[in-house]
Amino acid sequence: MSEDRLPYGEDDTQSRIRVLTPARRRRDRATRRFRRGVYLLPSMFTLANMFCGYACIVYSMRGELEKAAPLIGLAIIVDMLDGRVARMTGTSSEFGVEFDSLADIISFGVAPAIMAFQWGLQPLGRLGWAAGFVFVAGAAIRLARFNIQTGTADKRYFVGLPSPAAAAVPAATIFFYPGGFDTAAAALPVLALVIVPGLLMVSTIRFYSFKTVDLQSRRAYPVLALLALGLALVVAHEIMLLAISYTYLASGLVMWAWQRLRRHGHEDELATTATKTN
Repeated sequence: MSEDRLPYGEDDTQSRIRVLTPARRRRDRATRRFRRGVYLLPSMFTLANMFCGYACIVYSMRGELEKAAPLIGLAIIVDMLDGRVARMTGTSSEFGVEFDSLADIISFGVAPAIMAFQWGLQPLGRLGWAAGFVFVAGAAIRLARFNIQTGTADKRYFVGLPSPAAAAVPAATIFFYPGGFDTAAAALPVLALVIVPGLLMVSTIRFYSFKTVDLQSRRAYPVLALLALGLALVVAHEIMLLAISYTYLASGLVMWAWQRLRRHGHEDELATTATKTN
């Protein structure tokens, strides 16, 4: 056997390696592209959220409020999906958190404020400008506080009204009655429509988050049934959106009032017990 020839089988093995290597490289490149696509998936939902807010602003400036208001609802749905997709695919990142917050400021801060201004705050002049800015500032502060409290707060509750829920209040109201107001006297109640949610966003009042619902347990079935019923009612009539948004806003106030009453009642019992003891 000459020295420049390999033993039997080795040349065949190397030729097979040379043949398989390009295929393996193609698979590796396909795997990297798939992973890159998975990492981009949550950001695509965030971009959709941002686009809904931008489109809402455009339609509001054109006076087409009946088209602008549903876009806030669509942004809420997309915003709920991007975080869940990131957790399901294991692609959560600091960039995603910051990007989502910037998109939320547009969709749940600036867009609802401009829509409310076009709908009823414009006749109030500078007072309307100020009221809209209270809502925008409340959304920005709420999102900044949420970012620094991630991982430390109780997952069962939100501290302060979430910005999507706050944006749902003017959006549902305008969707139910897109006609708007033309006089300052009639537009005065619109101040509460943006100021109250704006202040609740920066408050310490707790709102239930629904994050602790385990979809793999039997207890989740009634929750899913209620959600299906709620979606059916929303499709049936626009007033259900109004009822859901205002009910959730009121739920935090009711919970806060109930806790204060219980605390005062407990303090009175302690004081009575101490008096009897003395």
